[in-house]
Amino acid sequence: MHEKIHHLAAFIEFLAGSGLAIFFHLVLHYPEAAYIIFGVGILLSLATYLLREDIEQTRERLIDQYDHAHEITFAIARLTDPECQDKAHEILAGTQRTLALLLQGYIPLDETEFYLKGSKYFGESAHRIKAVDPVTAGWDSRGALLNYYQANLRALERGVLVTRIFVMNREDLSDAEVQKILHLQLRDGIEVRIAHRDELPTASDVSGRDTAGSFDFAIYDDKVAIEVFSQPGKYFGRKTRDPALVANFQRLFDLIEHGSHSVAVEEDRIVLAADTVSPGS
Repeated sequence: MHEKIHHLAAFIEFLAGSGLAIFFHLVLHYPEAAYIIFGVGILLSLATYLLREDIEQTRERLIDQYDHAHEITFAIARLTDPECQDKAHEILAGTQRTLALLLQGYIPLDETEFYLKGSKYFGESAHRIKAVDPVTAGWDSRGALLNYYQANLRALERGVLVTRIFVMNREDLSDAEVQKILHLQLRDGIEVRIAHRDELPTASDVSGRDTAGSFDFAIYDDKVAIEVFSQPGKYFGRKTRDPALVANFQRLFDLIEHGSHSVAVEEDRIVLAADTVSPGS
């Protein structure tokens, strides 16, 4: 009935205005007023019809938007099993964390996506790549990491300068596996530096970025940055092209590089350049 009245309202208003005009014309013998009332009545009928249509369309859009925005909430509310509700809330919490990353300008990546994107950006880089990495075994054997390293080598062949700062404890340099990794990268033409964990920048050193992270990231031509998450979870890392976020990574890299050490080869071992002994000294 409400919808029928809504659709007939304009017709009813037209009849009311016409009837009033006829009354003024035939009963009161006031044709001028009758014409004015008839004209104004038609205009008012048209205006109210258009206004009602606009209000109704706006109402329908708002209802659709509300239902869409609360679709997940309504679905969870319909769950009756407590265990299903707990699982739904767990999934929703994970989705909210992902959305928070996206709102910050980051795209979360699983491990395969991370190394795939890293390899892609190595292929797109034309000038310089800056990386900070922990000492991870498998650079020359582990599938995804090996393909990622092969992309490093292809970038070097194109003349791209690759600087990699390895983050380690002071005693790690004497480890045979660490020595193997450093030899491999030096041999292939990567500029290798070492940063000790106790010399890394603190949170107060870098404005606008939490440095309690993994210290495992790379910057490609100062345009895009990728980073490994410090804590295990659904996603392995994240990437961003946001200029402000990339600039934060750049500032952090500059601080780490400033406190890092260059390396040298002495008697087939990698040592800190400052520890080498020149002949005759």
